[in-house]
Amino acid sequence: MLKLCNLMTRRLEEFQPLDERGVLVYTCGPSTYQLPHIGNYRTFLYEDVLVRYLEYLGYRVERILFITDVEDKAISEAQKEQVALQDLMEGNIKAFLREFRKLRAEEPTHITRSSKSVNQAVQIIEALLKKGYAYWHGGNVYYDALKFKGFGKLYRLDMSRWPKEKKRFHKDTYPGNRWNLGDFILWHGFRAGDEVFWNTRIGKGRPAWNVQDPSMALQTQGLRADIYCGGVDNMIRHHDYVVAITEAVSDKPFVRFWLHGEHLFVDGRKMSKSLGNIIYPKDLIGRGCEWQHLRFFLINGYYRKRLNFTFARFKKMCDRLHEFKDMVNKLQKVKSATRESDQRAKKLIGRLKSDFESNMNNDLHVKDAFDDVFETVSKLCLLAERGKVSAADSQKAIGVLRSIDRVLQVIF
Repeated sequence: MLKLCNLMTRRLEEFQPLDERGVLVYTCGPSTYQLPHIGNYRTFLYEDVLVRYLEYLGYRVERILFITDVEDKAISEAQKEQVALQDLMEGNIKAFLREFRKLRAEEPTHITRSSKSVNQAVQIIEALLKKGYAYWHGGNVYYDALKFKGFGKLYRLDMSRWPKEKKRFHKDTYPGNRWNLGDFILWHGFRAGDEVFWNTRIGKGRPAWNVQDPSMALQTQGLRADIYCGGVDNMIRHHDYVVAITEAVSDKPFVRFWLHGEHLFVDGRKMSKSLGNIIYPKDLIGRGCEWQHLRFFLINGYYRKRLNFTFARFKKMCDRLHEFKDMVNKLQKVKSATRESDQRAKKLIGRLKSDFESNMNNDLHVKDAFDDVFETVSKLCLLAERGKVSAADSQKAIGVLRSIDRVLQVIF
């Protein structure tokens, strides 16, 4: 059985879908005010591995990718670049999807954008106002966090720190890894000079960031899903807001499993503009790196463990993948005269599938899975060199590896 670390319970739990007919996975996409860097792609690719492995296990999977294309940062960036918001977003989204495909990520079932789900955001806000979870203030709509029983339960927020006086936070996002202890914004009411707004039933304005994922969910498959994935940074001031919004509207748990991937650091430090250490895929491809190498580096670890990028480590991973692909190529060319393989070879071939699955079933330990497969293939190659592996069994091994590579997408 596949077991996943559910951040809502902090336990490793056996995965069971809500509906036997399929699995619904919601995944946070990029905030497209800027191009995604390799740390963002680490998140998108662990999500891709999850979806592919669920399909490998026989599930029918729907992956919904949320793209945030309207928010404070995007509007500020468009003004800074002196371009229309839509033009900025279109260019960045096209670039993201192009790189997404080059990294061999499977096309999501639905790619939805927050600018296309404004009506659903209004519907959610109206429901929250009617139920008393939200209120108007100064032309904006805010969510009264204390009205939601269990607010902060995903992060395990210490509610004893909550201030006695009423506080409101009106920006979409705030810098740093601290909580805004107060009410958060749902709707930015129109202000004179605003260039981005919609005319809606609740007036002119635009939806705030934290209501956008729920609105995109409502637009596609609704406020109930098997798995919700994102980066660990979403644990601060985002996913608990999403839980509070969706569960206040539906009166039901929003998601069964919450998965969060850890950061990618560069030379031991978090990527930031101030440090000048942000790395984009194009920076590596321009140095002779192949897209398959980059995918391998980003998935070849444990998604819940921080990954550190150095050029030396990256080269080592590229060399390891080359070595593995060379061994697979040798197996493909086996033309042994022997009709029956050595029993050791038969056991090794049998281990390929079981070792891969046992590691992947343990919360997607990709590195352990690959390392075990690498070791088994290397032993098979040694036996093949001695004429101990039949051509038929070598092709059987290749068949298993092709099945594994439907998940990894780095071997063939």
